[in-house]
Amino acid sequence: MSDTDTAPEAAPVRLSPGDPAPDFTLPDADGNLVTLADHRGRRVIVYCYPAALTPGCTTQAVDFTAAAGDLAEAGLDIIGISPDEPAKLMRFREKEGLGITLVSDPDKTVLRAYGAYGPKKLYGKEVVGVIRSTFIVDAEGRIERASYNVKATGHVAKLLRDLGVD
Repeated sequence: MSDTDTAPEAAPVRLSPGDPAPDFTLPDADGNLVTLADHRGRRVIVYCYPAALTPGCTTQAVDFTAAAGDLAEAGLDIIGISPDEPAKLMRFREKEGLGITLVSDPDKTVLRAYGAYGPKKLYGKEVVGVIRSTFIVDAEGRIERASYNVKATGHVAKLLRDLGVD
């Protein structure tokens, strides 16, 4: 199955503030396992994006990398999730000089658990794929904020303003 399929899929679950953040253990670009629970005690930005090495996803990842120091100072870690295999994530990281954690969810289990995979509009046509989404997970592992259908360009700057980190 590709990132954007035309087969019907049920509308995704939507997470809301106060919901428990779905835990996950996924491989990163180096094949090391990353577990959300290992970040307890810190806030985590979990962002879901459709595909490494594409223009919008590159813009977003580069913006997150540029903001990573300020976000870390504010107590926030960053984990990006896509259906890409670790080898592609490594190429993405190296080509773009990314300094954030990118993890692989090829079967889309975690993307679905976050409500970030399902029907969406793409160039006016309904398709099934990754819904660009961002979640703030609090230090106790609960959703602090959930944003669906975010724009790749300008999203990180808006997030910084909303979090008071700008």
